[in-house]
Amino acid sequence: MKITICGGGSLGHVCIGVLSSHSDVTVRLLTNHPQKWKSQITVSDVNGTEYKGKLEKITSNPQEVIPDSDIVLFCLPGFLIEQTLEQIKPFLNNRTVVASIVSSTGFFFFAHKVLGTAAKIFGFQRVPFIARVSEYGQSANLLGYKPNLAIAAENIENEETFVELVGRLFKTPTKLLGSFYEACLTNSNPILHTGRLYSMWHDWNGTPYDHCTLFYKEWTEDAAQWLIDMDAEFMQLLKLLPMNQGAVPSLLEYYESVDAKSLASKLASIKAFQTIKSPMKEVENGWVPDFESRYFTEDFPFGLRFIVDLARKYNVKTPKIDIVYNWGMSKCEHK
Repeated sequence: MKITICGGGSLGHVCIGVLSSHSDVTVRLLTNHPQKWKSQITVSDVNGTEYKGKLEKITSNPQEVIPDSDIVLFCLPGFLIEQTLEQIKPFLNNRTVVASIVSSTGFFFFAHKVLGTAAKIFGFQRVPFIARVSEYGQSANLLGYKPNLAIAAENIENEETFVELVGRLFKTPTKLLGSFYEACLTNSNPILHTGRLYSMWHDWNGTPYDHCTLFYKEWTEDAAQWLIDMDAEFMQLLKLLPMNQGAVPSLLEYYESVDAKSLASKLASIKAFQTIKSPMKEVENGWVPDFESRYFTEDFPFGLRFIVDLARKYNVKTPKIDIVYNWGMSKCEHK
C-alpha cells in the first residue's frame, strides 16, 4: 500500500512514523519544504515504543506521488486544505482515497466542492494521536493514543473491510460513522479551544502575564462553563442535521463530568495534556497571547466558522458561540 502524507505538522510527523512501521506500507511526503526533511523520522511514544519512519520520497510536486497513491492523507491546517485539493486533483485516479486526519476544519465541505460528491474520501472525527514535533523533519513525540477512533467515509467499496484497515494502520479500534456531519462537526477543537481562549483573554488589557499558562492543567471553572454553554447550543444544531443523534457526545458526556467544576477538574487532570502550553509568546516583561497561533488562525475561521454557518442556515440561536466567534475572528483579522 502506498500512502502519501500531505503536510508536515505534528500529526504529519507522527503519522509517518506509525504508518511506515507496517511492513506492507510505503509512505511518501508531499510538502512545501522538502529540503527540511530527512528520509527517516523517529517517533517516540509515551510507552517507550520507538517508530522508525522511512519516507520513500519527499517532494513538493504532486505529480511525483499522487498518481499511484492508494491513500492521500491530509495533515494540513484548514487554510491549506482547499488549495491542496486543487493541486492534487489533476493527478488523482478513480481508486485513490483522499482523507484528512482532521475533519473539523472544513475537509468534507472543501472536498465536496473541489472533488465532487462522487469522490472517495474519509475523515477522522477526532485526531488519532496527541502529537508534538521534537525536531522538525526528523523526530516527534506521540504523547497519547485514543482508545478508539471513528471515521466518516463516502463512496468507498467494502466499507467494513476498509474501516478494519484504517484501524490496523493507526493501531486503534475504529468504527464507521453514519454521516460526514458526525466527523466534521465536532465539539473538540472548534469549541473546546475557542471557549478556553475566550475565557482566558477576552478582557486582556495588554499587560504581559508572568508565565505561559498551561492550557489544560490550569483550566478554570469559568472556561468550563463557557464550554458547557457553547456545547448546549451546538447540540441543538445537531438535532436538525441528517445524522445519527448521539453520534457526537456532549462535552460533559465525553469527559464524564456533570458540571463546570467537575469538567474543569477532569480537563486539568488528563495526564497526556499536562505539559501543553497556551498559545503565547515571550516578550520582555513576560508572556502575551499569540494571536497568530493556529489556535486562532485554525480554530476560528476553519473550525467554529462551519458551526456558525450551519446554525445560521438552520436558524439555530447560538448567542454564546457568536460571542466567542466574533471575538476570535476580530483577533485573526487584526493579527
